[in-house]
Amino acid sequence: MNKHRNVTALLASRAARMHRKAWAAVFAALALTSLLLGSFGLALASAGLGHARVERYAAADLVVTGDQSTRFTAKPWGSEPETATAGLTERVRVPRAALAAVREVSGVRSAVADEVFRLGVRGGAEARGGTATGRPWSAARLAPHVLRDGTGPKRSGEVVVGEGTARVGDRITVRASGTDAAYEVTGVAEGPRAAVYFTSAEARRLAGHPGSVAAIGVTADPGTSASALHARVRRALDSADLRSVGHRADGDGAGLRVLTGNGRGGAEFLQVAPARALMLALLASVAATVVLIALLVVSSTIVQALQQRSRELGLLRAVGATPRQLRGAVGREAGRVAVVAALAGAVAAIPAFLGLRALLEARGAIPPGMELPLPLWLLPAPLVTAGLTVLTARLAALIACARTAKVRPAEALREAAPGTARKVTGLVLLFLGVSSAGTATLQRGETAAAAASAAAVVLVIGCALLGPWIAEGAMRVLGAPMRRFGGPGGHLAAANCTASAKRLGAAITPVVLVTAFVLVQLSAGTTMTHAAGAQARDAARADFAVTAQGGLTEGTLERVRKAPGVQAATAVTRSTVVLARRETGSPRLDRLPVLGVTPGGLARTLDPGVRDGDIDELRPGTVALGRDQARALDAGPGSTVTVRFGDGTEARLRVVATYDRELALGGFLFSHEQLLGHTSSPTRILVTATGTTPAALRAAAPGAQVERNPAPERLEPEDQALGEVVTVAAVGAIGGFTVIAVLSTLCLITVGRRPELSLLRLAGAGRSQLRRMLGLEAAASALTGLTVGAAVASIPLLAFSASVARTVPHVAASQAGLVALVIAATAAAGTFPPARRALRGRYPAQGR
Repeated sequence: MNKHRNVTALLASRAARMHRKAWAAVFAALALTSLLLGSFGLALASAGLGHARVERYAAADLVVTGDQSTRFTAKPWGSEPETATAGLTERVRVPRAALAAVREVSGVRSAVADEVFRLGVRGGAEARGGTATGRPWSAARLAPHVLRDGTGPKRSGEVVVGEGTARVGDRITVRASGTDAAYEVTGVAEGPRAAVYFTSAEARRLAGHPGSVAAIGVTADPGTSASALHARVRRALDSADLRSVGHRADGDGAGLRVLTGNGRGGAEFLQVAPARALMLALLASVAATVVLIALLVVSSTIVQALQQRSRELGLLRAVGATPRQLRGAVGREAGRVAVVAALAGAVAAIPAFLGLRALLEARGAIPPGMELPLPLWLLPAPLVTAGLTVLTARLAALIACARTAKVRPAEALREAAPGTARKVTGLVLLFLGVSSAGTATLQRGETAAAAASAAAVVLVIGCALLGPWIAEGAMRVLGAPMRRFGGPGGHLAAANCTASAKRLGAAITPVVLVTAFVLVQLSAGTTMTHAAGAQARDAARADFAVTAQGGLTEGTLERVRKAPGVQAATAVTRSTVVLARRETGSPRLDRLPVLGVTPGGLARTLDPGVRDGDIDELRPGTVALGRDQARALDAGPGSTVTVRFGDGTEARLRVVATYDRELALGGFLFSHEQLLGHTSSPTRILVTATGTTPAALRAAAPGAQVERNPAPERLEPEDQALGEVVTVAAVGAIGGFTVIAVLSTLCLITVGRRPELSLLRLAGAGRSQLRRMLGLEAAASALTGLTVGAAVASIPLLAFSASVARTVPHVAASQAGLVALVIAATAAAGTFPPARRALRGRYPAQGR
């Protein structure tokens, strides 16, 4: 045993010193793998620990809120029932009866009803107008926000404002729900500047929900713990059978929630919980793709490094090294490099994660109020991923030397030709990839994207297996031009590439990998964005947009329609709905952005491109569907569909029309009147007019702002900003991996050819001829890899674009040019510097 260890240790140490350059590329790939695994692991863990920031209820021990989740239960094929859950982005309200029930609980010191509503404020420091949040002054102590100056409001015409809004004694005009009223400022409070506090009765009136409250803040008596009080309040609410306001779907429990600790922030920042779920899903998906690429690149880099030494390993077998000694030596050699590289990557994973988080914040991908903690006990997590990196390296090394270790010593020196099994497997994978792309054309949304992504992965692996045969085919096309226009160097390049198809195939594979994956990642998003932008521009017909902070006054739409020169006017508001459906039998809840519109003259202000039905029939109780949404729901004019609004309320609606431009306007168009009852989003009026002026529109809409040539109305997916940032990070990671793979593969191939280059020089080949030969070989590798990679990417992209966007894939010319430039520069860097030793001097260097 000791003798075996000594032999393997000796072989490993000598080999590591002899092949430092070969292992340098492996070191870089392993370090980057460890860095990415560690940073994505930290990102997933931080998102898993993420929560809404506690601000408004920091001084409350408990917060009672409505159920901000909706559920859908279904029984998949042949298994137990499953339940899908989705967060709601509109506030679910609490019945006012809950306030009395909570106040009667033993240990409750106070229970304060809170209201939250949008305001427009004019006067004071905000003379030009500004937005604010209205709340009852009694709820300010839940933060706590205390007075800096003055006194609290005692009458309905008095308010307290945040610092910097106005001074005590000032009079301000507040617009709430489209109605203006003047108030006297009696106090200035610390805390948010954009806050206005009213008496409890006035806040309840302005909120417009007399039978319910936004939330209830609860403080405990001294000596009563939050956990004990939580249990008592929970029992009291359940005993009173109090539930969230609104009609929920069958099976969607809507009991009130009692929040403690960090969970209290969820009552204030409603977008955080849904955004956190989206972030976890997206990060997990992208991390899985990056991990797959990392494993492919690390494995191929190690295999290439060891294949360049196949004769050396075969010689060791021929002189008596046992398979166990050979595997042990290679494993130790790879392990030594992997341990150092993995630790270096693990250390760099922490600043990489911090950089990713900063980028997400800078691009607005993290919603307001979302906390992504990084506790100290989480910092060693990259060491776990470093261990996985080392394990991957060891396994790849053992696989690379498997053939040499198991064959007889006499056969170990013989290079194995690619076999029929490899060709058949590659062809089968190509067939499966094309089939997967074909299924994407029959799907929509995320299902189509998943099928297209799977097709790209399978096609790339298939091309990697078929690399030698792809190289042979490429040389049949490129060989003649190289011989005709390349001179003696071209003849040498064509002969070398034809004779060494396996070597050329190894050089092509990483180029195919980087080209296919980068194009798929970049083009999928840009195609959707480009198509949605085109639809939004085609739908836009309005010349003006009328908006008002704090809402438009009642009757504004009718007055605008009667203004001189106005041809059509449409009120528009935004919200979200949740669609419950089954996918392969499993329950699924999709949260979708939607618009509410007034139908009269809609085609002249915001044309959705109606296909069937009559959009003018749109009113409460009806809905219009986008073409793809109608196909997915198997619905059309006259059918009924069931949706859940953003506050969880379920509605069964009759379809009155279908339309084309759903990428820009969403899959559902609702009656403005009906959607307005389930959203707190402001309304704006789109106006098409000839001869009218902004002044005429402002006269029809007092206190409103008029925008000329407004931006096209366009709904964006909730995760678009997050997806863009994560895609950029993923493309950078994939690009870095594959650049390492291309560079290392070409370097190792060129280093292995030094004796060949020296022999060619001894045979009379000039340095310029050999440089031309190497340049043409590198160009052939890059051109073939780019062509095959683009072809591989085009198959799933065409399927995805045809299914989802009904257009051809869109790739920015600058992005495509950058990919080609990076590949060309990497191919040159991997070819010429390693060959410099064999080309320099008057006489060629002997050996390596």
